[in-house]
Amino acid sequence: MPRQSDPIYLDHNAGAPLRPAVREMMIEVLGDAGNASSVHGHGRKARGRIEAAREQVARLCQARTRAVTFVSGGTEANMTALSPAWQDQGAPVYLDKLFRSAVEHPSVMIGGRFAVADQVVIPVDDNGRVDLSTLEETVKDAEPSLISVMAANNETGVIQPLAEIGEIAARNGHFFHVDAVQAAGRMPIDPVTWQADVLTLSAHKFGGPQGIGAVVVRSTARVPSPLMIGGGQENWRRGGTENVAAIAGFGVAAEEALEEAGDTRHLTEMKARLEAGLRALCPATVIYGEGADRLANTSCFAVPGIPAETALIAFDLERVSVSSGSACSSGKVSVSHVLTAMGVDEALARCALRVSMGWNTAKEDIERFLELWPKIVDRLNPEARHRAA
Repeated sequence: MPRQSDPIYLDHNAGAPLRPAVREMMIEVLGDAGNASSVHGHGRKARGRIEAAREQVARLCQARTRAVTFVSGGTEANMTALSPAWQDQGAPVYLDKLFRSAVEHPSVMIGGRFAVADQVVIPVDDNGRVDLSTLEETVKDAEPSLISVMAANNETGVIQPLAEIGEIAARNGHFFHVDAVQAAGRMPIDPVTWQADVLTLSAHKFGGPQGIGAVVVRSTARVPSPLMIGGGQENWRRGGTENVAAIAGFGVAAEEALEEAGDTRHLTEMKARLEAGLRALCPATVIYGEGADRLANTSCFAVPGIPAETALIAFDLERVSVSSGSACSSGKVSVSHVLTAMGVDEALARCALRVSMGWNTAKEDIERFLELWPKIVDRLNPEARHRAA
């Protein structure tokens, strides 16, 4: 059980701590010489490490091994997938538009390689789920295009209706990209059921190293054009000498995360305890996305009158790390575009905090959070605890 002075990390959606087995694997690989493109023994050993990891990541995504392309992380993966230029059965295909939801990660919000004029935003409901009827109406008469929707939201944990979106894409002749960065290791990944043409992943979200990710296609006959060109690495889909240590660590993390994705009871129980405790302490607590399916590890909430920025500092002084939402804005605390798209009032959106758990979170961490929270609320705005729901 952690002592009260021990630091507590509840920001796994920003980046999970490195798993011990991953660290061991990377240290071992870093001790080796060899370029994976070399034909000598050292090069073949490096190549073997990469291909073993490719198999592990493919299993995490229920994909074929050759469908996995390693890249530098989730942002590069999304930039690769969000391309108007694809190959389909060996023939070039040029996609007309990018249809993306209003709650995507910033690396998708900018549209990848699509021009701004060719991007269309699809609204979400008050739980942050894509409005399926609007999506259907918007894409039904469009030329072949790309639909991009994240599997699970990084701020709220809300899971999108991916099978229904995939059906809309297929029925109307469009390609479908799923940003699975937050979902991997936290829920089953099923590109076949989703009818997703391409998935994107990032290792550090589930205990792998930073700086490594993957593009995973459902069929190697239908692939986006490469973003990084050069040598023939990654079957000509991503040029550049492979980061063997990071890739090997990614594989180990994927293997452990796959086991965890099949049994999320521990995380589910901790989230339920957290949210029940929050409501007991402050009846006016708002939990975002609670009317939809959410990841077991994520809770995004607000107490009116308790600014997130001030609360974050208070928790940090107690050596507890939480977040106000996405960790991709250079440390800035600003109004969440996700909550704005869900129709949340700006004043309340500025009070949103996110607790995200993972492979090393213990129930004592949640109890410590709940022990500190009323003290912080009382210090910042004592009246907030007594407001009615």
